[in-house]
Amino acid sequence: MLKTNIKRLFGEITIPGDKSISHRSVMFGSIAHGETKITNFLPGDDCLSTISCFQKLGVTIEEVDDGLRIIGNGFEGLTEPNEVLDVGNSGTTIRLLMGILAGRPFFSTLVGDESIGKRPMTRVTSPLALMGTRIDGRNDGAFTPISIRGGQLTPIQYELPVASAQVKSALILAGLQAEGECKIVEPAETRDHTERMIRKFGGKIDKDNKTITVIGGQSLKAATIHVPGDISSAAFFLVAGAIIPEGEIVLKNVGLNPTRTGIIEVMKKMGADLEIVQKEDDSFEPVGDLIIKTSNLKGTVVEGELIPKLIDEIPIIALLATQADGTTVIKDAEELKVKETNRIDTVVQELRKLGASIEATDDGMIIHGKTPLDGGSVSSHGDHRIGMMLSIAALLCKNDVELEQSEAISVSYPNFFDHLNNLIH
Repeated sequence: MLKTNIKRLFGEITIPGDKSISHRSVMFGSIAHGETKITNFLPGDDCLSTISCFQKLGVTIEEVDDGLRIIGNGFEGLTEPNEVLDVGNSGTTIRLLMGILAGRPFFSTLVGDESIGKRPMTRVTSPLALMGTRIDGRNDGAFTPISIRGGQLTPIQYELPVASAQVKSALILAGLQAEGECKIVEPAETRDHTERMIRKFGGKIDKDNKTITVIGGQSLKAATIHVPGDISSAAFFLVAGAIIPEGEIVLKNVGLNPTRTGIIEVMKKMGADLEIVQKEDDSFEPVGDLIIKTSNLKGTVVEGELIPKLIDEIPIIALLATQADGTTVIKDAEELKVKETNRIDTVVQELRKLGASIEATDDGMIIHGKTPLDGGSVSSHGDHRIGMMLSIAALLCKNDVELEQSEAISVSYPNFFDHLNNLIH
């Protein structure tokens, strides 16, 4: 049973490491030369799947007191796995790993859980095939299991049909192994952790407007990485602090990458009492502390090029909108349909159970506020972000809320409930 009818949230949280950056730090440490050290790594299920896959590819990855130690021997140090590479629930793992395996002269097979089996892979396998990778899989390579026999790659110029950091990153990782120069054109800017990580590991990558240029044959060098706190995880507490009757929460060392701060832009647009204390350091990712207080919110429109900057935060933004005066419209978010669940339908279905006035559209949702929430039985549907959103929604509910499949939350935030309980006074 979730905590309900909460009147006051107060305290300080150090948000766990960013999931996207944790994934990439393991991957880059594995394809670089030398010993990479990673601190504040997120030990969530998804990131552990990435570690497992690279260990099966012959990389030494060890837990040490303050994080991880990786011994990399470059792309050429990866070896043919003698078992299937299981990515679990992680879309980042499978898509970025395909880009790495595309240039390796051996055979491998990728599988995942039931959710991964429903997620489209053609957006990655098609351009990789154009580069010369031999790929097969269910429904002609559209779905897992997917087999890859990599090798010599031909550079391409490719316009992404969708704004996707995962697809972009897969092609960048393949491009690093191609013989020549690859150009990747985005329809809208997406999170740039991969580009920043390449530079951190001593590589070069250029960006001109929405065109990314990567030159093959580069050798990456080991680095020391401190993973900033995950703004996608912080988002749940930002919303909690804004909508509870008496709230003041300090979130420490949160990543403030400008391609990820859409949640902050939307909350400020809605009138949130939110303060950012930016930290000046030499980190490859900007960080800072966030202070959120109970806020008087108004409805807004969330659309266009803002969507890729907050795609993972839309479920919690929908909850925020239920507590804002007026109507909030979210559009241009078709990508939500192919996440861990169809997040448009799932968010609408579950928030309605609690009494929200919300409706689905083809590319988003319409939320009418301000609406009191009641209670009931809800489900995460195996989606970690839906589970956390419903746990925050429960705080406002007058009656009991039971959450089915709450274990999904461990995918990205294993100690979520501990942090939440510490704020309740």
